[in-house]
Amino acid sequence: MRLFRDLLTKIFKDRTKSEPWLAYYSKEDRKIKFTEQTIYEYLKSSVGEDKDFVALNYFGYKISYNELFSKVEQCSKALRYFGVKKDDIVTICLPNMPEAVIAFYACNNIGAIADMVHPLSSEEQIKNYLLESKSRILIMVDFNYQKYKNVLLDTLVYKTVLVSPKESMPPLLSIGYQITRGIKTKKPKFDKDYMTWNDFLLKGLSYSKPYKNTMKASDVAVILHSGGTTGIPKGIMLSNYNFNAEAQQGGVNVYNIRPKDKIVTILPNFHGFGLCVCMHCPLCLKVETILIPEFEAKRFHKIMKNYRPNALAGVPTLWEAMLSNKRFEDIDLSPLKYIISGGDYLTIAMEEKMNNFLHTHGASISISKGYGMTESVAATAYTFDGTNEPGSIGIPMVGNKFTICKPDSIEELPFGEEGEICVCGPTVMVGYLNNEEETKKILRKHKDGKIWLHSGDLGYITPEGIIYFTQRLKRMIVTSGFNVYPNMIEEIIEEHKDVQKCCVIGIPHPYKMHVPKAFIVLKDNVKPSSTLKKELKELCGKHLAAYSIPKEFEFRKELPKTLYSKIDFKRLEKEELEKLAK
Repeated sequence: MRLFRDLLTKIFKDRTKSEPWLAYYSKEDRKIKFTEQTIYEYLKSSVGEDKDFVALNYFGYKISYNELFSKVEQCSKALRYFGVKKDDIVTICLPNMPEAVIAFYACNNIGAIADMVHPLSSEEQIKNYLLESKSRILIMVDFNYQKYKNVLLDTLVYKTVLVSPKESMPPLLSIGYQITRGIKTKKPKFDKDYMTWNDFLLKGLSYSKPYKNTMKASDVAVILHSGGTTGIPKGIMLSNYNFNAEAQQGGVNVYNIRPKDKIVTILPNFHGFGLCVCMHCPLCLKVETILIPEFEAKRFHKIMKNYRPNALAGVPTLWEAMLSNKRFEDIDLSPLKYIISGGDYLTIAMEEKMNNFLHTHGASISISKGYGMTESVAATAYTFDGTNEPGSIGIPMVGNKFTICKPDSIEELPFGEEGEICVCGPTVMVGYLNNEEETKKILRKHKDGKIWLHSGDLGYITPEGIIYFTQRLKRMIVTSGFNVYPNMIEEIIEEHKDVQKCCVIGIPHPYKMHVPKAFIVLKDNVKPSSTLKKELKELCGKHLAAYSIPKEFEFRKELPKTLYSKIDFKRLEKEELEKLAK
């Protein structure tokens, strides 16, 4: 018996030598067993019998777990009424509102796949998403009807459910919304193609056949969208196992959170960080989830003052808005147990400013940081106590492994050397939808026989197991936490008949951190004009999400080149920074 114990001790010491981060976890955390349940099953089993807790809070309208589960069952039956079967894909294009949460869990309840799409997607983007997924049912916010009505005719969608933001608002607020914004929203004639959310749910009441269909843990349950490491739009397939594992890991991270605590959920449901870390995980922990459908920097102080949340997750844009809002001066942040930054690199300067801001506003905590990709649901590393070094991204979340590889290879590098950050663990995606070639580029089998996710980011790991991000291998702009890929914008602009060449870079922005700027060389005998700028902006607006549209368009006779005759976008970035410094 003693020999057996000695052997286990030796094995563990060897593991902590190669995986030093294990030393930061308790024995119980190291033994975590990831559930084989579906997403909805895991939520229900986590909540248990006491369902009188508040699950969702939407502008003060509170929905208990009892009500949430009842609505999910009704929505499940409505989906089945309209022919949705196991493995069918349902597209959900809604901001953070109760109906988005209900529809998401309802899909899982009947074995369907929830395709979560950004409401600011362009016409071409929504069309491509729907065609790629072969989705037949679209649940979208009503103010997008005018924007999408024409392209929907080119898809397989046979039923579109329109949801108004006022559906779950308290009565007075609902009336106010209808008078100020709802009345301006153009709607279709409700017929066999279009219907309201309430009419959709009513069909569920008349459905009496069996409707539940249990999925396997390994079955694809969610599709999220990202450019991946190459900037080409892709659908990211995540399984029940992936999604629940992220929620379980999150539960370990926020060990001081208790049932009935509150989280303000600003991050959107079409993003892994928002959907899983800020919705599914808190709901599984019986935390009141306060849904914010639209971020308004000037009003954010009121949200913090009125709700007094215990947890808040966001991107650096949010922290910049807090720091620059003078109305935050008298806001008490002492209820906060966690404030977590992700979605983009948090600079050391911003980290120091936020920690000072928190401490001068009554909070006893420092800002925590997470690191991850949509291809791994969301966070894969987190800064626990003892690992929250300035500039670091923490240690691997429980169950994950990190290694550093020589770029464009599976050759692993020793501690301290910079290379590509690679992740192995239970949240690594199933793959890209209908794109085996791109999947193979990012998911690679290493010498240990395991599949590793190659992030496209550079960093290093210290001998103590703390990870540092240094820069991006891939050319990408992060604006307000959203990934923007310059090559996509360049391709759109270069479609214009008067454009010869285009280069897009990210330029600093006071609160979005960075925004795209386009440098354009026109064809011979074409002169720059305000009309041309307007045409280019409209062209971008048709094909790109709003946050991807360049903030500025600058015409040049030529673009700088590298020694290898490639466009030198780094020199353009340097020029812009020099302008700001003057």
